[in-house]
Amino acid sequence: MLAQVASREAGVLLRGADDITAWLCAASAFLALAHTFRRGELVRMMLVADRLPPRMRDRLELCALSIAVLFAGFMLWSVTRFVYESWQFKEVAQGLLRIPIWIPQLAFVIGVWIFFIAVLDELLAALRGRPPAYRIAEDERRSSGDFSETL
Repeated sequence: MLAQVASREAGVLLRGADDITAWLCAASAFLALAHTFRRGELVRMMLVADRLPPRMRDRLELCALSIAVLFAGFMLWSVTRFVYESWQFKEVAQGLLRIPIWIPQLAFVIGVWIFFIAVLDELLAALRGRPPAYRIAEDERRSSGDFSETL
């Protein structure tokens, strides 16, 4: 994006920069998803869970993580199959850059794989009776006096 802005200011047309920028922005969103989840910075139903007794909260969390693993697994299967078919049929990007579409889509698949592993890891931790990483991160923020997420 910065190269595109600088080239426009210099009066130079950087062909294909929109295509590259779009794919890299999409990749950055999905590659950061697992980290955001483990840090407890995704939207969750804590208004309900915080009001429950600890045992009931743990059960609700197990249920929610199980559903999340199913959805993330389905998403993983779907996007992997989608990108594989793009590779199989030799699809190319429709923009100025005529590259095989599976190349930029691969970052999306990698991000979903990492997210699936993160959610599965949290479910396994909860099944073993350990607090998930997002709850630990949330407790650390609260103990340090950071209540910005509850506003």
